[in-house]
Amino acid sequence: MPYHYRIPLLALGMISLLLGLLAGLLRLGFEIPSPQSALPGLHGPLMIGGFLGTVIGLERAVALGRLWGYTAPLLSGTGTLVMLATGGEREAAVLITLASLVILAVFAVQISRHFTSYMAVMAAGAAAWLAGNLLWLAGGVVDEFVLWWAAFLTLTIAGERLELSRLLGHSTKALALFCAAAAVFMAGVILQFAHPGAGAKVAGAGMILLALWLFRHDIAMITIRQSGLTRYIAVCLLIGYFWLGAGGALALTAAEWLPGPWYDATLHCVFLGFVFSMIFGHAPVIFPAIIGKPMAYSPWFYLHLALLNISLAVRVAGDMAGGGALTAHGGAVNAAAILLFLANTVAGIVRGARAARS
Repeated sequence: MPYHYRIPLLALGMISLLLGLLAGLLRLGFEIPSPQSALPGLHGPLMIGGFLGTVIGLERAVALGRLWGYTAPLLSGTGTLVMLATGGEREAAVLITLASLVILAVFAVQISRHFTSYMAVMAAGAAAWLAGNLLWLAGGVVDEFVLWWAAFLTLTIAGERLELSRLLGHSTKALALFCAAAAVFMAGVILQFAHPGAGAKVAGAGMILLALWLFRHDIAMITIRQSGLTRYIAVCLLIGYFWLGAGGALALTAAEWLPGPWYDATLHCVFLGFVFSMIFGHAPVIFPAIIGKPMAYSPWFYLHLALLNISLAVRVAGDMAGGGALTAHGGAVNAAAILLFLANTVAGIVRGARAARS
C-alpha cells in the first residue's frame, strides 16, 4: 500500500490515543468537556484496542506486504469511531475482535512462510488479544480479561526484542529460559480467569522473569554504550523492562485482583511504564517505516521520557498511599508526557523532511 494511504489509518490510531487520554483524565476525576458521556468507561478499549491495536496492526500489515492485512487497523480504528459516535461498547468490541482475528491471520501467514521462535511468541500475543476481546465481547468485566490484553502487548514487544537480539547469537539455554518465562506468564493469565488472585500472582512472576531475561539478554545492554538515537532507544528499553518487573512485583504481592489502587498501579506500570517506554523508543524507527518520511532524532526526546517516568512514579506512590490527589496529579502529567511525545515526534518528522530536502 502506498505511504499516503497509511496515514489515515495512523490518524485513526492517534484519534484513539487522544480520546483514551481524555477518558483517563475523566476517570481520575478531572472535569473536562467530553464528546461522549460513556467515554470514561472506554479508557481501556480506546488505549489498547483503538490505539495500540491500530498501530500494531498497521505495523504488521506493512511487514506482511499484502493489502488484506490493512483491514486490521481499519477495523480497530473504526471501532474507535463507533465508540465516539454512539458510546456503543459492544459494537466496537465486534470490530476490534475482528481486527485481532486479522492480526492473528497475518502471523499465521508469516509463520507458514518461515517459522521462527520470535514470530511464534508474537503470534501467541495476537492470540491472547483475540481471547481477551472475545471475553470482552461476551460481556465480561475488565478485571477478568485485562491480563489477556497485557499478554498481547507484553508478548508482542518481547517477541520483537527477541527478534532484534538474535544478532547476539543466543544459546539454546537462553532461548529455553525465555520460553519458560513466557510460559509462566501465560499460565498465570489463563489461571486468572478461574482463580483471579492466584492467576495474577503467577502472571506477575512471569512478568518478573521476562523482565530479568530482557535485562540480561537484550541487545540494549550493549547499545546503551553508544550515543545519539541508539543510546536513547536503549535507555527507553531498559526503563521499560524495569516497569515490567515492577508491575509483576505488584501483581505477585497483591492481596486480591480487584479494581482499586493496587490494581491501578499494577496495570499502569505495565501499560504506561513498560508499553509506552517501548513506544517512545521504537517511534523513531516505526513511524518513518509507516509514513515513508525520515524522522530526525533530538536530545529533547529525553524530556517526554523523563516526564512520563517521573509522573508514573508519583502516580504509583499515590496508589500505594490509597489513591487520591497524588494519583490524579500523576495521571494528569502522564497524559501531558504522551502529548509532549506526540509534539516531539511531529517536530522530528518535520526536521527530517527538511534535512532530506536540503
